[in-house]
Amino acid sequence: MSEAIPFTKMHGAGNDFVVFDAIRDADVLPSDLAALARRVADRNFGVGADQILVVQPSQAADFRMDIYNADGSQVEMCANGIRAFFKYLRDHGHTAQEEVRVETLSGVVKPRWAGQNRITVDMGLPILEPAKIPTTLASGDGPVLDAVLTVEGESVTLSSASMGNPHAVVVVDDVDRAPVHTLGSAIENHSAFPNRVNVEFIQVLSRSRIKQRTWERGTGETLACGSGACAVAVTAMLRGVVDREVTIELRGGELQIAWASERESVFMTGPAAEVFTGSLPREPREGGA
Repeated sequence: MSEAIPFTKMHGAGNDFVVFDAIRDADVLPSDLAALARRVADRNFGVGADQILVVQPSQAADFRMDIYNADGSQVEMCANGIRAFFKYLRDHGHTAQEEVRVETLSGVVKPRWAGQNRITVDMGLPILEPAKIPTTLASGDGPVLDAVLTVEGESVTLSSASMGNPHAVVVVDDVDRAPVHTLGSAIENHSAFPNRVNVEFIQVLSRSRIKQRTWERGTGETLACGSGACAVAVTAMLRGVVDREVTIELRGGELQIAWASERESVFMTGPAAEVFTGSLPREPREGGA
């Protein structure tokens, strides 16, 4: 048996991932994927990543994508991750299809090749019912728009939606000066969000453009968050401040989000790229990976 664990480093608009192939390399992958994620994602002693993605066979779709945060927690969905995942599948011989169905913890997602290393993802309908996001900020059918949350003695106005994973959206005057690390962490772990929450800080630049920074639960600030960009677009559209197609400007690149009506899916289009391939020893070496 090989003692090395192959991996592929990828990113989607700067949101970076280490991909492990449990179809091709099942014999060398450890059973504790949460521990593997903590080891690999460390940017000083590991490869460095926001999350790890694991390619798995599926009984419900063409493939399954398992997602683990840098802290080892497993999450439901990652929209930048699904683009990187699909590019990996195509580049590494798993499929030549223009569209595939990928099982995630939040359901089946359908990425479609858009050419020039860009991928469009049918993200499905946004989840707006508070109990299903989940959040205790409101009750009934939702949506949760401009709700007031008390955070460490201060009142913060935010909106919330789920794209298979929960998001809180905070509008600020200057996103570059927003307290992403302090306020983001506080909102992530607030009791109003039972499963914790990803926090997006946004500045609306025009009816067709929004600037976003993301505090991602279990990871910290990331250069991009695709599901977060979708939640940002959805809540901004529901608040009437942007049109039904909008460009989200992230620190790692841009994503295009379209939501034709409240009865239709949200579509996200953006880039994906492979950075490098490598291998890890099965057991961590002293002081690092």
